Amino acid sequence: MTVGIVGTGLIGGSFALAVKELGYTVVGYDASASHLKRAVELNIVESAASLSKLAKECELIAVCVPVDVVANVCEQLLTMQTSATIMELSSTKGVLAKALRNHPKRDQLVLTHPMAGTEFSGPDAAVHGLFKDKTTVLCDLEYSAPERSQQVRKIYEDIGMRCVEQSSEPHDLHVAYVSHISHISSFALSLTVLEKEKDEAQIFNLASGGFASTARLAKSNPDTWSPIFAQNRDHVLDVLDEYINVLASFRTALIKNNFDEVHALMSRANAIGPLLP
Repeated sequence: MTVGIVGTGLIGGSFALAVKELGYTVVGYDASASHLKRAVELNIVESAASLSKLAKECELIAVCVPVDVVANVCEQLLTMQTSATIMELSSTKGVLAKALRNHPKRDQLVLTHPMAGTEFSGPDAAVHGLFKDKTTVLCDLEYSAPERSQQVRKIYEDIGMRCVEQSSEPHDLHVAYVSHISHISSFALSLTVLEKEKDEAQIFNLASGGFASTARLAKSNPDTWSPIFAQNRDHVLDVLDEYINVLASFRTALIKNNFDEVHALMSRANAIGPLLP
């Protein structure tokens, strides 16, 4: 089988590496000529192709582009009369789902969100084994032809992922809690430290594992995350309000020297432990 990759950055590049290990032929397209050239140099994709060539020659096309352009790219592919199954791997679903719900070839499209990534971007960020033992969400499967969704499910399982199903709206709410708020928190922490510690050398001298792991996501590409926050704005705001309320509880307890309450808040937070991998 020939698999097309649209977008050869972290997710697209890592997905390309994963399916190549299954023995598939992988060709790539990227709106950035430099990214596509680099993906070929790194042997992430075996060759470069135009979008129309992918539509003609591939049996499966993985669309791995930012959320603000994914609907347009998927629509382009669907209107090219391709026989390929088109799967997209973006981080939000609501806007995309509404944009393409009534497309006459909607049943060729499978909406997915592999819950995997790093703080890096571009072809050089592609990672072998990024998706292994992770979860991917298959969304709105009632709009996809069963044979298309089964094809996508199988390839995810073959690269070591666990598949779950959700509708677009609860998906976007849940990722606001488990992903998007984590990024905002990391950006905010980094801004706070940079504002208070003008001596950058002092930051790096004192920073250890705890700070590094918490601030790691602040290295994420704003070009990727700003559109995600824009598309999932309402859910992110709801989660952010809850988060601010919890921070305020810690602040109030500290102001009142109520360390029993501080202890109680931390103890309640410990309940997250058994729920995490």
